[in-house]
Amino acid sequence: MRRKWLSVVGVGEDGLQGLGAIACSLVAEAEIIVGGERHLAMLGKDDAREKLVWCSPISGSVEAILQFRGRSVCVLASGDPLCYGIGVTLLRCVPISEMTIIPAPSAFSLACARLGWSLTEVETLSLCGRPPALLQCYIYPGARLLILSAGKSTPGVVAEILTKRGFGNSVITVLERMGGVHERIVTGTAASWQETDIADLNAIAVHCIADAGVLPLSRLPGLPDEAYHHDGQLTKREVRAVTLSSLAPTPGQLLWDVGAGCGSISIEWMRTHPRCQAIAIEQNSTRLQYIADNATALGTPNLKIIAGKSPSALKDLPTPDAIFIGGGVTADGLFDICWQALRPGGRLVANVVTIEGEQTLFQWYQKVGGSFTRIAIQRAEPIGKFLGWRAMAPVTQWIVVKD
Repeated sequence: MRRKWLSVVGVGEDGLQGLGAIACSLVAEAEIIVGGERHLAMLGKDDAREKLVWCSPISGSVEAILQFRGRSVCVLASGDPLCYGIGVTLLRCVPISEMTIIPAPSAFSLACARLGWSLTEVETLSLCGRPPALLQCYIYPGARLLILSAGKSTPGVVAEILTKRGFGNSVITVLERMGGVHERIVTGTAASWQETDIADLNAIAVHCIADAGVLPLSRLPGLPDEAYHHDGQLTKREVRAVTLSSLAPTPGQLLWDVGAGCGSISIEWMRTHPRCQAIAIEQNSTRLQYIADNATALGTPNLKIIAGKSPSALKDLPTPDAIFIGGGVTADGLFDICWQALRPGGRLVANVVTIEGEQTLFQWYQKVGGSFTRIAIQRAEPIGKFLGWRAMAPVTQWIVVKD
Protein backbone atom coordinates (compact mmCIF):
# COMPACT_ATOMS: atom_id res chain seq x y z
CA MET A 1 0.00 0.00 0.00
CA ARG A 2 1.43 3.41 -1.01
CA ARG A 3 1.97 5.53 2.08
CA LYS A 4 0.08 8.83 2.24
CA TRP A 5 0.77 11.71 4.60
CA LEU A 6 -2.46 11.30 6.58
CA SER A 7 -3.82 8.07 8.02
CA VAL A 8 -6.97 7.57 10.08
CA VAL A 9 -7.01 4.38 12.13
CA GLY A 10 -10.14 3.10 13.85
CA VAL A 11 -9.53 1.70 17.31
CA GLY A 12 -11.91 -0.55 19.21
CA GLU A 13 -12.45 -0.90 22.94
CA ASP A 14 -9.71 -3.58 22.93
CA GLY A 15 -7.15 -0.86 22.18
CA LEU A 16 -4.06 -0.89 19.96
CA GLN A 17 -3.51 -4.61 20.49
CA GLY A 18 -6.66 -5.24 18.49
CA LEU A 19 -5.29 -3.54 15.37
CA GLY A 20 -4.26 -5.42 12.25
CA ALA A 21 -0.78 -5.37 10.73
CA ILE A 22 -1.37 -2.44 8.36
CA ALA A 23 -3.00 -0.31 11.05
CA CYS A 24 -0.16 -1.09 13.47
CA SER A 25 2.45 -0.01 10.93
CA LEU A 26 0.62 3.28 10.25
CA VAL A 27 0.57 4.06 13.97
CA ALA A 28 4.16 2.99 14.52
CA GLU A 29 5.63 4.97 11.61
CA ALA A 30 3.72 8.24 12.12
CA GLU A 31 5.65 11.33 13.19
CA ILE A 32 2.57 12.96 14.73
CA ILE A 33 -0.34 11.26 16.50
CA VAL A 34 -3.76 12.90 16.81
CA GLY A 35 -6.63 11.72 19.02
CA GLY A 36 -8.60 12.06 22.20
CA GLU A 37 -6.95 11.70 25.58
CA ARG A 38 -8.25 8.13 25.92
CA HIS A 39 -6.69 7.04 22.63
CA LEU A 40 -3.41 8.88 23.15
CA ALA A 41 -3.03 7.24 26.59
CA MET A 42 -2.92 3.86 24.81
CA LEU A 43 0.48 4.79 23.34
CA GLY A 44 2.23 4.70 26.70
CA LYS A 45 4.14 7.35 28.62
CA ASP A 46 7.44 6.55 26.89
CA ASP A 47 6.11 7.51 23.44
CA ALA A 48 7.93 10.80 22.76
CA ARG A 49 6.36 11.63 19.43
CA GLU A 50 4.48 14.89 18.83
CA LYS A 51 0.82 14.57 19.81
CA LEU A 52 -2.27 16.64 19.21
CA VAL A 53 -5.35 16.32 21.44
CA TRP A 54 -8.76 17.17 19.98
CA CYS A 55 -9.97 20.63 20.94
CA SER A 56 -13.41 22.23 20.86
CA PRO A 57 -14.55 23.22 18.33
CA ILE A 58 -13.09 20.36 16.30
CA SER A 59 -12.42 22.72 13.38
CA GLY A 60 -9.42 24.08 15.29
CA SER A 61 -7.82 20.64 15.39
CA VAL A 62 -8.57 20.06 11.71
CA GLU A 63 -6.80 23.32 10.84
CA ALA A 64 -3.80 22.19 12.90
CA ILE A 65 -3.70 18.84 11.08
CA LEU A 66 -3.69 20.62 7.71
CA GLN A 67 -0.56 22.50 8.79
CA PHE A 68 1.23 19.13 9.03
CA ARG A 69 0.59 18.29 5.35
CA GLY A 70 3.70 16.60 3.97
CA ARG A 71 4.63 15.00 7.28
CA SER A 72 3.44 11.59 8.48
CA VAL A 73 0.30 12.07 10.59
CA CYS A 74 -1.89 9.35 12.14
CA VAL A 75 -5.32 10.09 13.59
CA LEU A 76 -6.70 7.62 16.13
CA ALA A 77 -10.48 7.36 15.96
CA SER A 78 -13.21 5.28 17.57
CA GLY A 79 -14.54 2.35 15.54
CA ASP A 80 -15.30 3.19 11.92
CA PRO A 81 -14.05 6.72 11.18
CA LEU A 82 -16.58 7.10 8.36
CA CYS A 83 -19.58 6.16 10.49
CA TYR A 84 -20.48 9.52 12.12
CA GLY A 85 -16.75 9.84 12.77
CA ILE A 86 -13.77 12.15 12.27
CA GLY A 87 -13.06 10.63 8.86
CA VAL A 88 -16.13 12.36 7.44
CA THR A 89 -14.95 15.73 8.80
CA LEU A 90 -11.41 15.31 7.48
CA LEU A 91 -12.60 14.33 3.99
CA ARG A 92 -14.21 17.76 3.66
CA CYS A 93 -10.69 19.23 3.73
CA VAL A 94 -8.37 16.44 2.56
CA PRO A 95 -8.92 14.38 -0.61
CA ILE A 96 -9.01 10.62 -0.22
CA SER A 97 -5.97 10.44 -2.51
CA GLU A 98 -3.91 11.87 0.39
CA MET A 99 -5.46 9.75 3.11
CA THR A 100 -5.47 6.12 4.26
CA ILE A 101 -8.45 5.02 6.35
CA ILE A 102 -8.42 1.75 8.29
CA PRO A 103 -11.78 1.14 10.02
CA ALA A 104 -12.50 -0.97 13.06
CA PRO A 105 -15.99 -2.46 13.48
CA SER A 106 -18.51 0.33 14.06
CA ALA A 107 -20.71 0.48 17.15
CA PHE A 108 -23.62 -0.36 14.85
CA SER A 109 -21.92 -3.54 13.59
CA LEU A 110 -21.00 -4.61 17.09
CA ALA A 111 -24.53 -3.96 18.39
CA CYS A 112 -26.06 -6.01 15.58
CA ALA A 113 -23.68 -8.85 16.37
CA ARG A 114 -24.75 -8.78 20.02
CA LEU A 115 -28.49 -8.58 19.30
CA GLY A 116 -28.72 -10.73 16.18
CA TRP A 117 -30.11 -7.84 14.12
CA SER A 118 -29.44 -7.35 10.41
CA LEU A 119 -27.65 -4.03 9.90
CA THR A 120 -29.43 -3.55 6.57
CA GLU A 121 -32.82 -3.71 8.31
CA VAL A 122 -32.30 -1.17 11.10
CA GLU A 123 -32.45 2.63 11.32
CA THR A 124 -29.21 4.25 12.45
CA LEU A 125 -28.63 7.73 13.87
CA SER A 126 -26.30 9.65 16.12
CA LEU A 127 -27.24 11.89 19.04
CA CYS A 128 -23.61 12.92 19.65
CA GLY A 129 -23.65 16.69 19.45
CA ARG A 130 -27.09 16.57 17.85
CA PRO A 131 -30.57 17.47 19.17
CA PRO A 132 -32.35 14.49 20.77
CA ALA A 133 -35.53 15.56 18.89
CA LEU A 134 -34.00 14.00 15.76
CA LEU A 135 -35.23 10.69 17.18
CA GLN A 136 -38.86 11.71 16.60
CA CYS A 137 -38.55 11.14 12.83
CA TYR A 138 -37.40 7.53 13.27
CA ILE A 139 -40.15 6.25 15.56
CA TYR A 140 -42.73 3.92 14.05
CA PRO A 141 -44.23 0.55 15.10
CA GLY A 142 -41.76 -2.29 14.69
CA ALA A 143 -38.78 -0.07 13.97
CA ARG A 144 -35.39 -1.24 15.18
CA LEU A 145 -33.13 1.71 15.97
CA LEU A 146 -29.43 1.89 16.69
CA ILE A 147 -28.36 5.15 18.30
CA LEU A 148 -24.90 6.51 19.02
CA SER A 149 -25.18 7.97 22.49
CA ALA A 150 -23.88 11.34 23.63
CA GLY A 151 -23.21 10.02 27.13
CA LYS A 152 -24.63 8.31 30.19
CA SER A 153 -27.79 10.45 30.24
CA THR A 154 -28.81 9.75 26.62
CA PRO A 155 -30.66 6.45 27.30
CA GLY A 156 -32.93 8.26 29.77
CA VAL A 157 -33.63 11.01 27.24
CA VAL A 158 -34.47 8.41 24.59
CA ALA A 159 -36.80 6.60 27.02
CA GLU A 160 -38.61 9.85 27.82
CA ILE A 161 -39.12 10.74 24.15
CA LEU A 162 -40.47 7.27 23.36
CA THR A 163 -42.85 7.32 26.33
CA LYS A 164 -44.25 10.77 25.54
CA ARG A 165 -44.72 9.74 21.90
CA GLY A 166 -46.87 6.77 22.97
CA PHE A 167 -44.18 4.11 22.58
CA GLY A 168 -43.63 3.38 26.27
CA ASN A 169 -43.62 -0.39 25.66
CA SER A 170 -40.55 -0.13 23.47
CA VAL A 171 -37.60 -2.30 24.47
CA ILE A 172 -34.39 -0.36 25.15
CA THR A 173 -31.01 -2.10 25.23
CA VAL A 174 -27.92 -0.14 26.26
CA LEU A 175 -24.63 -1.66 25.14
CA GLU A 176 -21.60 -0.35 27.05
CA ARG A 177 -17.93 -0.50 26.02
CA MET A 178 -18.52 -3.08 23.31
CA GLY A 179 -15.48 -5.16 22.41
CA GLY A 180 -13.65 -4.62 25.69
CA VAL A 181 -13.29 -6.50 28.95
CA HIS A 182 -15.79 -4.14 30.64
CA GLU A 183 -18.58 -4.73 28.10
CA ARG A 184 -22.06 -4.74 29.64
CA ILE A 185 -25.63 -4.92 28.29
CA VAL A 186 -28.62 -3.43 30.12
CA THR A 187 -32.21 -3.97 28.94
CA GLY A 188 -35.55 -2.45 29.95
CA THR A 189 -38.66 -0.74 28.63
CA ALA A 190 -39.01 2.97 27.87
CA ALA A 191 -41.88 3.63 30.29
CA SER A 192 -40.12 1.97 33.23
CA TRP A 193 -36.56 3.01 32.44
CA GLN A 194 -34.74 4.14 35.59
CA GLU A 195 -31.18 2.98 34.96
CA THR A 196 -28.68 5.74 35.76
CA ASP A 197 -25.45 3.79 36.31
CA ILE A 198 -24.47 3.89 32.64
CA ALA A 199 -21.00 4.21 31.14
CA ASP A 200 -20.34 7.31 29.04
CA LEU A 201 -19.29 5.10 26.13
CA ASN A 202 -22.52 3.40 25.11
CA ALA A 203 -24.81 2.71 22.18
CA ILE A 204 -28.58 2.33 22.39
CA ALA A 205 -30.76 -0.21 20.61
CA VAL A 206 -34.51 0.32 20.51
CA HIS A 207 -37.29 -1.98 19.33
CA CYS A 208 -40.22 0.41 18.90
CA ILE A 209 -43.53 -0.90 20.23
CA ALA A 210 -46.54 1.41 20.12
CA ASP A 211 -49.00 1.68 22.99
CA ALA A 212 -52.57 0.62 22.28
CA GLY A 213 -54.47 3.17 20.19
CA VAL A 214 -51.43 5.20 19.14
CA LEU A 215 -51.54 6.33 15.52
CA PRO A 216 -48.08 6.40 13.92
CA LEU A 217 -46.87 9.33 11.83
CA SER A 218 -45.75 8.40 8.33
CA ARG A 219 -42.61 9.82 6.75
CA LEU A 220 -44.56 10.30 3.54
CA PRO A 221 -45.91 13.81 2.88
CA GLY A 222 -49.40 14.58 4.13
CA LEU A 223 -49.29 14.32 7.92
CA PRO A 224 -52.63 14.90 9.66
CA ASP A 225 -53.41 18.58 10.16
CA GLU A 226 -53.70 17.83 13.89
CA ALA A 227 -49.98 17.00 13.98
CA TYR A 228 -49.24 20.74 13.81
CA HIS A 229 -49.68 23.68 16.14
CA HIS A 230 -51.03 26.50 14.00
CA ASP A 231 -53.36 29.50 13.86
CA GLY A 232 -55.11 28.43 10.66
CA GLN A 233 -52.19 29.39 8.42
CA LEU A 234 -51.57 25.78 7.42
CA THR A 235 -51.28 24.09 4.05
CA LYS A 236 -53.98 21.44 4.43
CA ARG A 237 -53.07 17.77 4.36
CA GLU A 238 -54.21 16.93 0.83
CA VAL A 239 -52.73 20.09 -0.70
CA ARG A 240 -49.54 19.55 1.28
CA ALA A 241 -49.08 16.06 -0.15
CA VAL A 242 -49.56 17.36 -3.71
CA THR A 243 -47.20 20.28 -3.05
CA LEU A 244 -44.39 18.05 -1.75
CA SER A 245 -44.86 15.83 -4.79
CA SER A 246 -44.49 18.90 -7.00
CA LEU A 247 -41.36 20.01 -5.13
CA ALA A 248 -39.89 16.49 -5.58
CA PRO A 249 -37.30 16.45 -2.76
CA THR A 250 -34.19 14.33 -3.15
CA PRO A 251 -31.49 13.67 -0.52
CA GLY A 252 -29.12 16.55 0.12
CA GLN A 253 -31.27 19.25 -1.48
CA LEU A 254 -32.09 22.59 0.15
CA LEU A 255 -35.59 24.13 0.19
CA TRP A 256 -36.60 27.73 0.80
CA ASP A 257 -40.07 27.78 2.39
CA VAL A 258 -41.14 31.39 1.82
CA GLY A 259 -44.06 32.53 3.97
CA ALA A 260 -43.75 29.32 5.96
CA GLY A 261 -46.81 29.72 8.22
CA CYS A 262 -46.47 26.91 10.76
CA GLY A 263 -43.64 25.26 8.79
CA SER A 264 -45.51 22.23 7.48
CA ILE A 265 -43.97 22.22 3.98
CA SER A 266 -40.35 22.60 5.12
CA ILE A 267 -40.83 20.08 7.94
CA GLU A 268 -42.27 17.42 5.64
CA TRP A 269 -39.57 18.16 3.06
CA MET A 270 -36.96 17.34 5.73
CA ARG A 271 -38.85 14.26 6.94
CA THR A 272 -38.57 12.61 3.51
CA HIS A 273 -34.85 11.97 4.05
CA PRO A 274 -32.33 12.74 6.84
CA ARG A 275 -30.10 14.68 4.42
CA CYS A 276 -32.82 17.00 3.12
CA GLN A 277 -32.37 20.56 4.36
CA ALA A 278 -34.78 23.50 4.56
CA ILE A 279 -34.98 27.15 5.53
CA ALA A 280 -38.35 28.48 6.75
CA ILE A 281 -38.86 32.22 6.27
CA GLU A 282 -41.71 33.83 8.24
CA GLN A 283 -42.39 37.31 9.62
CA ASN A 284 -45.15 36.62 12.15
CA SER A 285 -43.68 36.12 15.65
CA THR A 286 -46.41 33.70 16.80
CA ARG A 287 -45.96 31.55 13.71
CA LEU A 288 -42.21 31.55 14.16
CA GLN A 289 -42.75 29.88 17.53
CA TYR A 290 -45.16 27.40 15.93
CA ILE A 291 -42.48 26.51 13.39
CA ALA A 292 -39.89 25.88 16.12
CA ASP A 293 -42.30 23.80 18.20
CA ASN A 294 -43.49 21.75 15.21
CA ALA A 295 -39.94 21.12 13.99
CA THR A 296 -38.94 19.75 17.41
CA ALA A 297 -42.06 17.62 17.81
CA LEU A 298 -41.84 16.12 14.32
CA GLY A 299 -38.15 15.27 14.26
CA THR A 300 -36.63 18.12 12.22
CA PRO A 301 -34.93 20.29 14.89
CA ASN A 302 -32.24 21.31 12.37
CA LEU A 303 -34.77 23.28 10.31
CA LYS A 304 -33.27 26.74 9.90
CA ILE A 305 -35.79 29.48 10.76
CA ILE A 306 -35.41 33.02 9.44
CA ALA A 307 -37.50 35.81 10.98
CA GLY A 308 -38.27 38.52 8.46
CA LYS A 309 -40.40 39.75 5.61
CA SER A 310 -39.80 38.55 2.08
CA PRO A 311 -38.14 39.41 -0.20
CA SER A 312 -35.67 41.34 1.98
CA ALA A 313 -35.23 38.36 4.33
CA LEU A 314 -34.03 36.20 1.43
CA LYS A 315 -30.79 38.07 0.84
CA ASP A 316 -27.55 36.17 1.45
CA LEU A 317 -29.24 32.81 2.10
CA PRO A 318 -27.60 29.62 0.73
CA THR A 319 -28.50 28.74 -2.86
CA PRO A 320 -31.71 26.67 -2.91
CA ASP A 321 -32.48 23.59 -5.00
CA ALA A 322 -36.20 24.26 -4.63
CA ILE A 323 -38.39 27.14 -3.49
CA PHE A 324 -41.94 27.02 -2.19
CA ILE A 325 -43.92 30.23 -1.90
CA GLY A 326 -46.95 29.70 0.30
CA GLY A 327 -47.67 33.32 1.15
CA GLY A 328 -46.92 36.82 0.01
CA VAL A 329 -46.66 36.16 -3.75
CA THR A 330 -47.82 39.71 -4.48
CA ALA A 331 -44.82 41.26 -2.67
CA ASP A 332 -42.80 43.51 -4.98
CA GLY A 333 -39.64 41.88 -6.29
CA LEU A 334 -40.27 38.48 -4.71
CA PHE A 335 -40.18 36.50 -7.93
CA ASP A 336 -37.06 38.22 -9.27
CA ILE A 337 -35.05 37.46 -6.11
CA CYS A 338 -36.29 33.86 -5.91
CA TRP A 339 -35.69 33.15 -9.58
CA GLN A 340 -32.20 34.62 -9.51
CA ALA A 341 -31.29 32.65 -6.37
CA LEU A 342 -32.67 29.30 -7.58
CA ARG A 343 -30.10 26.79 -8.74
CA PRO A 344 -30.26 25.83 -12.47
CA GLY A 345 -32.51 22.80 -12.73
CA GLY A 346 -34.25 23.78 -9.50
CA ARG A 347 -38.01 23.89 -8.96
CA LEU A 348 -40.20 26.79 -7.90
CA VAL A 349 -43.69 25.98 -6.65
CA ALA A 350 -46.21 28.61 -5.55
CA ASN A 351 -49.71 28.15 -4.10
CA VAL A 352 -52.37 30.88 -4.08
CA VAL A 353 -56.07 31.07 -3.20
CA THR A 354 -56.89 34.63 -4.36
CA ILE A 355 -57.56 36.15 -7.77
CA GLU A 356 -54.82 38.71 -7.17
CA GLY A 357 -52.42 35.89 -6.43
CA GLU A 358 -53.42 34.11 -9.63
CA GLN A 359 -52.82 37.28 -11.62
CA THR A 360 -49.32 37.54 -10.16
CA LEU A 361 -48.53 33.91 -10.97
CA PHE A 362 -49.74 34.39 -14.54
CA GLN A 363 -47.37 37.32 -14.92
CA TRP A 364 -44.53 35.08 -13.72
CA TYR A 365 -45.69 32.37 -16.12
CA GLN A 366 -45.47 34.81 -19.02
CA LYS A 367 -41.80 35.42 -18.15
CA VAL A 368 -40.51 31.86 -17.63
CA GLY A 369 -43.28 29.40 -18.48
CA GLY A 370 -44.20 26.50 -16.24
CA SER A 371 -47.58 24.85 -15.64
CA PHE A 372 -50.73 25.45 -13.61
CA THR A 373 -52.83 23.02 -11.57
CA ARG A 374 -56.08 23.73 -9.73
CA ILE A 375 -56.41 21.67 -6.53
CA ALA A 376 -59.99 21.39 -5.28
CA ILE A 377 -60.62 19.28 -2.18
CA GLN A 378 -63.92 18.37 -0.54
CA ARG A 379 -64.23 16.77 2.87
CA ALA A 380 -67.27 14.99 4.24
CA GLU A 381 -68.57 16.77 7.34
CA PRO A 382 -71.72 16.49 9.47
CA ILE A 383 -74.79 18.37 8.28
CA GLY A 384 -77.27 17.77 11.08
CA LYS A 385 -77.46 14.00 11.47
CA PHE A 386 -76.21 13.40 7.93
CA LEU A 387 -72.90 13.77 6.12
CA GLY A 388 -72.34 16.26 3.33
CA TRP A 389 -69.50 17.53 1.22
CA ARG A 390 -67.84 20.77 2.25
CA ALA A 391 -65.41 22.32 -0.20
CA MET A 392 -62.10 23.78 0.88
CA ALA A 393 -60.89 26.92 -0.88
CA PRO A 394 -59.47 25.88 -4.27
CA VAL A 395 -55.70 26.25 -4.55
CA THR A 396 -54.00 27.34 -7.75
CA GLN A 397 -50.51 25.86 -8.00
CA TRP A 398 -47.80 27.04 -10.37
CA ILE A 399 -44.75 24.85 -11.01
CA VAL A 400 -41.69 25.82 -13.01
CA VAL A 401 -38.24 24.30 -13.47
CA LYS A 402 -35.36 26.71 -14.06
CA ASP A 403 -33.47 25.90 -17.27
